[in-house]
Amino acid sequence: MKKAIHYINQFFAGVGGEDTADYKPEIREGAVGPALALNSMLNAEITHTVICGDNYMGSNTDEAIKEILSLLEDKEFDIFIAGPAFQAGRYGVACGNICKAVKERFNVPVLTSMNEENPGVEMFKKDMYVFKGGKSAAKLKDDVKVIASFANKLLSGEKTGPADDEGFFSRGIRAQVWLESGKTGAERGVEMLIKKLNGLPFESELPIPKQDMVPIATPIADLSKARIAIMTTGGIVPVNNPDRIQSASATRWGRYDISQVDKLEAGEYKTIHAGFDPAAADADPNVIMPIDAMKAYLKEGKFGSLHDYFYSTVGTGTTQAEAMRMAKEIIIKLEEDKVDAVIMTST
Repeated sequence: MKKAIHYINQFFAGVGGEDTADYKPEIREGAVGPALALNSMLNAEITHTVICGDNYMGSNTDEAIKEILSLLEDKEFDIFIAGPAFQAGRYGVACGNICKAVKERFNVPVLTSMNEENPGVEMFKKDMYVFKGGKSAAKLKDDVKVIASFANKLLSGEKTGPADDEGFFSRGIRAQVWLESGKTGAERGVEMLIKKLNGLPFESELPIPKQDMVPIATPIADLSKARIAIMTTGGIVPVNNPDRIQSASATRWGRYDISQVDKLEAGEYKTIHAGFDPAAADADPNVIMPIDAMKAYLKEGKFGSLHDYFYSTVGTGTTQAEAMRMAKEIIIKLEEDKVDAVIMTST
């Protein structure tokens, strides 16, 4: 009988929630958590379940992957499945990272599932099969069923269909197929053109991804009279992180008063960003949020005034939808103070 290994995070393993998100990699015999449902549908036995905390994987990615690959070295398996990760950004990125590493190391099929808003989709859909999943664990059974159905085809050597038919996100791979209709490309092209000219719906055989184009703002006429605000996706916050902004896959932002300071002091501010080494930013928060430089330029009269607050969140793993929502909330504050321009810093 074929063998499979399943990867899940600390929450679905029953270890705990955010308080145990730094849980180090562990491997258990048999099926644990969602693996139980998957095992009942899979034409293979889930011999082991790998468990790792989302924060541990996000903050120690290379080390976590190395540890997990070491745990798998003496195991025999024909397929590796991770998740489903739903809309959980850190979990999705973790599933993508470990699937990619397992595929490269052991050369077995790897599968996972995420909601379209999960940042892991854009990061990994070209590297592996990422199935279209629900937003929450309420869709667990449905998501697992889709994964198992496709996995069974791979395990039996059965021919698989295109992304839309099988339920995974398009990987950008085009394959030549013979249509049952026998129509040539010229005939199909003419049919599409006629439909388009008559305002009828049609589907292109070469879909072009839609891009969210943001128009370039008009330049400031007189910088000496402009009010400037500054914000960052570099995770600079007061040391106690009062707004509980997540270190990755952020859904929260903070607003912090700088009206009475000339710079951000180490020990009072730090970064909570999980995507880079925080040492330099913690030693001098101004390397990410340059309040010292802005205050110096203000005294030199290079611009009119500085908004009394800076705004901060974390960019790594944050979905486009969450970023747009947070931006709309922040814009209200900027408009109230008649801010003319914003400087956005990153890492």
